[in-house]
Amino acid sequence: MIHAGKILKKVEKNKKTNKQAILYARCSTELQQPEVQLEALRDYAHHVELNNTVEIVDQGYSGGTDIRPGLAELQKLVRRNVVSVVCVVRLDRMFRSLKHLLDMMILFDDHNVKFISIEDNIDFSTAIGKLQFQLLASFAEFERALIRERTIAGLAYAKSQGKTLGRPPLKLDQEILRLREQGMSYRKIEEQLGCSNTVIKRVLKGAAKSFSEKHTSEGNDNK
Repeated sequence: MIHAGKILKKVEKNKKTNKQAILYARCSTELQQPEVQLEALRDYAHHVELNNTVEIVDQGYSGGTDIRPGLAELQKLVRRNVVSVVCVVRLDRMFRSLKHLLDMMILFDDHNVKFISIEDNIDFSTAIGKLQFQLLASFAEFERALIRERTIAGLAYAKSQGKTLGRPPLKLDQEILRLREQGMSYRKIEEQLGCSNTVIKRVLKGAAKSFSEKHTSEGNDNK
């Protein structure tokens, strides 16, 4: 088994061969061992004659997040066009949601990477696999439409009850302005408050606009 951060050299070495396969496994806790998954992946690779294989394991990472070092390395290799096959034991070992699955399938398709899930009996490169993908995409669109309808209905109901919609006042804006007035950089503000660069710019732009409007109004009053 090769650590995710050390696999690029081996894959590039095999770039001129016909097949390079990434065998991906994930365990939710450090106590769980990936060997059961890896053995199944190795057996499959041997059965279909995928000899040039590289193993990537994310150990101790929940399936509820797609922020995993091994998965990030896999995506990087796919984008460098040095991978032709990605294999997992089950879909839930790699994907956190239906949307995540579809996004990854689009990435694989863009780079001509074949995806196989052994126990789910899925191979999206076959005619049946392509049909399965289209069905999954339809379900995902249906799910998004339902969420959108429920959100609109919920907002309409809240409005009918006289509730104020929108973002409540936050102390964050005041903190951003205070730190910026002290000469702190955008990056330091991001690190200290845990907010994005976009939020900081929005707050500062809003404050500058309010300041300008206030002084314009005062100037007109004094005429």
